[in-house]
Amino acid sequence: MSFLSVSNISKQQLGAPVLKNVSFTVDKFQKVAIAGETGSGKSTLLKIAGGYGQADEGLVTFEGKRVKGVLEVLLPGHPGIAYLSQHFELRNNYRVEEILSYNNKLTEASSIELFEVCRITHLLKRKTDQLSGGEKQRIALARLLVTSPQVLLLDEPYSNLDLIHKNILKDVIRDVSEKLAITCVLISHDPQDILSWADEVLIMRNGEIVQQGSPEQVYRQPVSEYAASLLGPFNLISPDKVKSFTALPGIKDNGSSLFLRPESFLITAGDNDTLKGKVENITFYGSFYEVTVKLQQVTVTVRTANCQAKKGDTIRIAVNPDHVWYL
Repeated sequence: MSFLSVSNISKQQLGAPVLKNVSFTVDKFQKVAIAGETGSGKSTLLKIAGGYGQADEGLVTFEGKRVKGVLEVLLPGHPGIAYLSQHFELRNNYRVEEILSYNNKLTEASSIELFEVCRITHLLKRKTDQLSGGEKQRIALARLLVTSPQVLLLDEPYSNLDLIHKNILKDVIRDVSEKLAITCVLISHDPQDILSWADEVLIMRNGEIVQQGSPEQVYRQPVSEYAASLLGPFNLISPDKVKSFTALPGIKDNGSSLFLRPESFLITAGDNDTLKGKVENITFYGSFYEVTVKLQQVTVTVRTANCQAKKGDTIRIAVNPDHVWYL
């Protein structure tokens, strides 16, 4: 029996379908990420899964028992499932320790551990109007965790944060799932938030799950251009141009488009199993460069940690055969 099970969920709003027969399961202690364009149904699905929304059809179960929708209960939500939105929703003019004392089911020792995990111990005496956005988000998270939920639903928790507070919250959420052994489901638009954290990734489009798999699988073997684009840049070589790539190992002209991520190409000094091209542009991103290379019939983007070439240079590129995929 699955820990959290979502079966055949459908939902309409204003006569238009928002979710269409969606099903997935979450195992205990698993980290699941949901990706999709705006309006794909991610947030609606997450709320229904936690009892904070109402499905038109379908069933959600938690530990084998049905999760009731928001229209069926006085207080929305299931007691074993916590939902964190991107909005902080903290009362003004209250000290942090006062907010966290409400509904706290933990012992003093467990509370201290939780506050340390959430990186808020130094904030307990402050009032909520003296906090930054990142601090408020961590306190909102701790306020949920003191109720001892078994599942944590995170709806784009990083969207309103600067890079410093985002990285702190990413560490917190990783520790929540691993040190506190809480099952987590997370929505994010940033592939770096998803790929480095999740055990399983769901890709949504138009209210449906179009792909499900491990982070590496959905990144390297997308089922469509849409799924590929959600997780970063890519090169897609049309079937009529693939023949010019068959000199590279692992590439065949099979009538399909050739899919390669930028880091699947390698800049090399060798002549064997390579293609010659001219550098059209070089962009520096800090930890890597993206090099635009004009080949005989097509232009590709190559990602490399080091780049000695300059714009206008002729270079040779190879490919990692393990990264070859067709769409």
